[in-house]
Amino acid sequence: MRFTKTLLSAISAVAFAAMLSVSCSEVEMYSVDAPDDLQSKIDSLANANSQASSGDTTYLTLGTVFVGEEGGGSGWWAEHSDYFDIPAGKKLVFQFYNYGTMENNWNNWNLAVVNCAANGTSEDSNYGEYFVIRSDAYGWGGSLSTYDSAMLKSNYGDTDEDGKVILDLDGDGDYWGDFRSEMYGALVTIEIDHSTAGYAYVTATAVTKSGLTLVETYEQEVSAVNDIYAFITTDSSWFKMLSAYLVPSEVTELTDYNATSISVTGQPTSIEVGNTNVWGSAVATVTFEDASSVVADSADVTISIDEAYLTTPGTYTVVYSYSKTKLGNYGTSVNGYYTIDVTNPIVALEVTTAPTLTTYYACGADVPFIKDGIVVTATYADGTTGVVSNDALTFGMVPGSAGSQNVTISYEGSSSTITTEYAVTVKQGTEAIGATDFSNGWWSTFTSSDTQIAAGASHTYKMMVYSDNLGNWHSPCTILRKADLSEYAVVRMDNFGWGDGYGTAVLESNWNWDTFMTSINGSMVDITITNNGDGTADIVYNVTYLTGEEHYQKYTGITVDSSDLQCALVTEESYLVLYE
Repeated sequence: MRFTKTLLSAISAVAFAAMLSVSCSEVEMYSVDAPDDLQSKIDSLANANSQASSGDTTYLTLGTVFVGEEGGGSGWWAEHSDYFDIPAGKKLVFQFYNYGTMENNWNNWNLAVVNCAANGTSEDSNYGEYFVIRSDAYGWGGSLSTYDSAMLKSNYGDTDEDGKVILDLDGDGDYWGDFRSEMYGALVTIEIDHSTAGYAYVTATAVTKSGLTLVETYEQEVSAVNDIYAFITTDSSWFKMLSAYLVPSEVTELTDYNATSISVTGQPTSIEVGNTNVWGSAVATVTFEDASSVVADSADVTISIDEAYLTTPGTYTVVYSYSKTKLGNYGTSVNGYYTIDVTNPIVALEVTTAPTLTTYYACGADVPFIKDGIVVTATYADGTTGVVSNDALTFGMVPGSAGSQNVTISYEGSSSTITTEYAVTVKQGTEAIGATDFSNGWWSTFTSSDTQIAAGASHTYKMMVYSDNLGNWHSPCTILRKADLSEYAVVRMDNFGWGDGYGTAVLESNWNWDTFMTSINGSMVDITITNNGDGTADIVYNVTYLTGEEHYQKYTGITVDSSDLQCALVTEESYLVLYE
């Protein structure tokens, strides 16, 4: 079905998260490293913009023309452009020259979309972020929305007629290296269309110094009524702003879609007699005719069960349904069901099968308990017994002190909380990296110091890995760099890496990718870095899963300066405890 609402007539794309408002220091006029035909590219874009903006164009005065310190002295979030106000029904277009240190992919422009022109400090109680995207096709969400990486697209890996990746100019397979070089001095045009249906569509077009046209797009839900604001910020990068203006939104019609299916996770598997909350903390995901999916508001999910069943022990069926379209109109209903055990009150708990992991490593903090393999049996008020689903139990943290430590296991009954304890062994590590609640973002938690590796020598990190198992990269990552911290290569545990020295690496692993991500938590990992002394280095991950299954990941022949090599670890949404 179709409703006259909003639909983007060009490539749809991005919305972003937030940054701090700071003033921009004065710098000299930036030089432009550009090909002879770049001006024709610029003129072509300008002509297209003038055609698109004819009639109802509002030109914006640039309060800050030079953003960031030339040479890359302005780090992440240090300086940013003006806040550009984008009312619903308007499209913002702004242009600038982009410069960066070229040390990393992200040392270029970063775009944020927020809800107000504020500093993003604790004093700004209304300030919130929708999302942030980077020039290297990477992004994340803010407090106001959920980021969807599937909606971030680019042509960076596209191939031309002969099958060669367009951005791989020298044919060495390292198109990110060419990306970093090409983005220096690139003319960037960013368009953000704020539709009245409550979406932001972003298209970022960069004309590079070799005349390539790189396009990145993103789209995400934002306020349909209130203005949104956008700005770019630095990360060892700097910009010369050229122009900014508003034109009417190009979003004129949006196709609505009926729901085709609904699925539920996290629902309770059992409740006690008298408890009527059969939904608990369940989450319903609805899929629509266009194959997109959203997490449904629980208020829009209808739950059906005869409450008379909840007074008698037994196994019963809970039916759930959803009847709204993608745009929130009423449409075709979809439904599903699950079963739930109604039991007599639990009066006691006992661990009847030990968990797979009984020995933990800690270092100055409690660590997450790993419940794999554990079986907990309940005794009910009528004297009967039965296994309790682990999803119905709460497992406490493992105390961080060395020795035998008790973990508390609890069940929240209708009238009281029932607990038991299970003893595990805790050993002390030498260093911890990350956050025990897995809240540490990328490039935020590292080993406390780098380790120098002389020519012909090796260094091994031994660790226990705690992870949320939600991404391959939520695991240890190894950095090879010089004493001045300039990087040779960064490699992950999952057969992936980057950096100038990475281009010569030979990769080898024996992973089962079907189980890699779900097997990280509780793994024991040894990472050995070897300085071969001939201008190359090798990295080997030896991984033992919680189940005892063993795997390896190898990177051989990474280009380095053997006289100046040191290593460090970084981790994201995981917690590492190192030990000797």
